[in-house]
Amino acid sequence: MTDPVYRTILLFDIEQYGSRDDVEQAFLRRVLYDVVDRTLLTADVGETARLRADRGDSVMELIDTAIPVPNLVKTLLTETPALLHNKNRLLADSARMRLRIVLSSGYVAVDELDGWVGSDLNHAVRLLNSDPLRHALKQREADCVLCVSDGVYEGVVRHGPLGVRPEEFHRATVETKEGPTVAWVHGEPGTHHFPETAAGSAAPEATAPRHNDTRIKGDQYGQTGGTLHGGQRFDFTGRARDER
Repeated sequence: MTDPVYRTILLFDIEQYGSRDDVEQAFLRRVLYDVVDRTLLTADVGETARLRADRGDSVMELIDTAIPVPNLVKTLLTETPALLHNKNRLLADSARMRLRIVLSSGYVAVDELDGWVGSDLNHAVRLLNSDPLRHALKQREADCVLCVSDGVYEGVVRHGPLGVRPEEFHRATVETKEGPTVAWVHGEPGTHHFPETAAGSAAPEATAPRHNDTRIKGDQYGQTGGTLHGGQRFDFTGRARDER
């Protein structure tokens, strides 16, 4: 197994994907890839700075830490909703694509079977599938909802980088298999409700407990290893190796 390296973790998941037929699912996947690629291009994420895993109804990206996280947050709040709107306005309501998005960070390694390993990665997936995030998307008319981990909020969002308003993020407690953890969901006040109060409240902190790494196999997270565009693969040292 490789040594763990620190990466920004970005996840996109299609709402109600399983209720669509095969033709609709194939179409939605093409739209999803286009939205993700254009989002990262706008955030100046080059092909050799990203590693992708395909999970069918969702896409996972591991992004090199040389890419500024504030750029990613701003792009996810502006460019991604605009891209989705432009796609969906040409589609029937039944074909509309809506996304849950999670931005997190942590250590990830690759095992001898080319699977992704890391409790931080597990934690990001827990946020993606959490009830508060699903509930937030159902309550709003927008095409997507963004959730950031507590680490990303404390390290980036709460400082209010250009184009990011921390007061628009609301604190939520997410129940996971490893215990309760804190997440921050973007949305105007009153658009969704959580058991936690808004940013700046005196609500008690909850942290994600550390636990043993769980192997993330290709059959759970899609294509193993994460082949990059252009026939390259990410070697988790910050370099890309050519596999053409």
